[in-house]
Amino acid sequence: MRSLWKGFLGFGLVSIPVKLYVATEKKDLKFRYLHQECMTPVQYQKRCSTCNKDLENHEIVYGYEYQKGRFVVLNEEDFARIPLESTRSVDILNFVDLKQVDPVYFDKSYYLEPGDGGAKAYSLLMQAMEATGKVAIARVVIRTKETLATVRVKDRVLVMETMFYPDEVRSYAGLSLPGDNVKVHENETKMAISLIENLSTDFEPDQYQNRYREALQEMIEAKIAGQEVEVSPQAPTANVVDLMDALKQSVKMAEKERKKTRPKKAKVGT
Repeated sequence: MRSLWKGFLGFGLVSIPVKLYVATEKKDLKFRYLHQECMTPVQYQKRCSTCNKDLENHEIVYGYEYQKGRFVVLNEEDFARIPLESTRSVDILNFVDLKQVDPVYFDKSYYLEPGDGGAKAYSLLMQAMEATGKVAIARVVIRTKETLATVRVKDRVLVMETMFYPDEVRSYAGLSLPGDNVKVHENETKMAISLIENLSTDFEPDQYQNRYREALQEMIEAKIAGQEVEVSPQAPTANVVDLMDALKQSVKMAEKERKKTRPKKAKVGT
């Protein structure tokens, strides 16, 4: 992997040299737009309609439209002059319990690798965080944007998750949510709890696959080979069912599936 940047992880008066790596990547299949008539890939050009010409990257600047048709122009030098202490550093602000951080705030994951001379301080921070069960709330600048982040221990590496600020998380006010007038029977609640318990397991990421991507890949390969493409049956349409009956059937199915996957006990020799 190629590091995104090299900087420092600030922990009180301790400054740990670190390298930042992107921890995730999209595995979606990529498509090109084609002109249907001749199958030529469609090109997208950066073009100025006033000068009637294509532009190179060095001819383009950032413009903030503060009024219709009126812009404040910024360039890379302007961004570099912004007085942010957290540039090329991850500054730990405080420590919290992970369960207090709602997942809605998480954006993107990065690995932090210790830089030259930082192994001991890096290990010390990991061990202290593991012992206390805390995660760090930090401030970091990535590609000209300052953001909040959490730093936590995953296996034997520090993982940084960039976060949205509170004003970037949309309010759910205005949604049509169930109110106190919706009555749920006690037996329905018990049955729903039973279903949850039967479907509960340890989280093992490897057991989940992207079924849509796999099916799409198979379809593409079939088209390449000139084979007949099978169409999957349509999903059943939504209909109104008896809630209690649906819960009972779901519990039965979950219990049956659980028995299938449960490891068999070894027989004790006589």
